Formats: sequence, structure tokens, C-alpha cells
Amino acid sequence: MNCLWCHDDIMPDITWLNFWNPFYEPGKICTTCKEGFPIIVDHVCPMCSRPSKNEEVCGDCQRWSNSEAFQGALERNVSVFSYTPIMKDMMAKWKYRGDYELIHMFSEDVRKKFKEAFGKSKATLVPIPLSSSREKERGFNQAKAIAMLLKRPIESVLTRVQDEKQSKKTRQERMEAENPFQLVKEVKGEIILIDDIYTTGMTLHWAAELLKKGGSTKIQSFTLIRS
Repeated sequence: MNCLWCHDDIMPDITWLNFWNPFYEPGKICTTCKEGFPIIVDHVCPMCSRPSKNEEVCGDCQRWSNSEAFQGALERNVSVFSYTPIMKDMMAKWKYRGDYELIHMFSEDVRKKFKEAFGKSKATLVPIPLSSSREKERGFNQAKAIAMLLKRPIESVLTRVQDEKQSKKTRQERMEAENPFQLVKEVKGEIILIDDIYTTGMTLHWAAELLKKGGSTKIQSFTLIRS
């Protein structure tokens, strides 16, 4: 097996425990390259995974909690990796240049972090959707690709009705924009939203707002990266 980043040969770390686990899939990344993608461990805001020396709720999350429109909709976000320069490069190759296989570098870390954060939760996974034109252009939905690594049932209950790129907007423009999603199917009970990156949190709070109005009782999110 070769590292998907540097293409050197790698030997999977096979133990008796993962040998007998039918869901085990080692990350296709070598030890050296893995050091360039730091996993978020501690010293973060408990609600959004933003770096926080005191591990207190950050100012942004306090504002979300006090917002009339979004209050209590999204309970917390858990992210796996920090947004380093090398991660930014990876995202460009993965999302915009169509190198789909790169996500499999992180399969082991993604599943481990998810299990640590959500345990044996029976929550439904809901990936953030792309517009049909954007998904056709890209060839895949990156949020669904992350969700598929978790090997759990996935529900596509949201559709995107606006196609403007969030990455091209300023923070203020993101906060003032209209909700780009519509709910196409109600999902009761617990939900974990899946997306590639948490920046301002606007996208996930929009989705959570709709799902809560649709009857979901507990909504959390899980992202590959915290910007």
C-alpha cells in the first residue's frame, strides 16, 4: 500500500484487535506525512472545537446561543483536524481538483474521533448537501464522502436551493445571507450533521435550524476540519 500524499510504501499497523474487525480500514498515509495533519486533542471550545486555552465557550458560540433564530438548534460541533497550510493544500486537491481518494488518508482518524465524541450514539447522519450543479462539477459531495467513512446509515434530508460559494464571502456576508437549504424529509430523534469544514458555523446552524423545526430533538455536527 502507498501513502496517498507522498506515494511512499507503507505497512499497515495490523493488530489482533483490528484484524478481526470487519470495519477496520487503516488510513492510507505514512507516519511522516501524518505529522503534517495535527489532530485536535484538547484546549478547545466545547461547543465548536475552536482553540481555547481555558476550554471555555467562545464568544461566537455565546452569540449563537443568544440568537433568537438559532438558539439551541446546534448543540455542539466536533472537528478532527486543524486547518494547517498542508491541510489547505489537501482540500484544494481533494475538493477542487477531483482527487477523491485523498479522503482515505484520514479514515482511521475520522472513525476514532467520531467514536470518542459520540460513543454508541444511534443518531442519524445527515451530510450537508451541495447544489446539483456543484456536485456534478465536482463529481462528489465531500460531506457525504466523510459520512461514508463512518460506515453508518446516511439520510439525505436537505437540499440546497442557493449555489453561492461560502468560501468567496466575507464573514459578514455569510452571517447576513439567507438560509440556502430546504428540508425535503423530516427526521425525528437525534441527528449528526456532517461537513468538511467549520469556519463561521453558519452553514451548520442553517441546517440545524431547519431540522429542529422539522422535529429533530438533538442536533450535533461532525466536521473534518476546524478553521
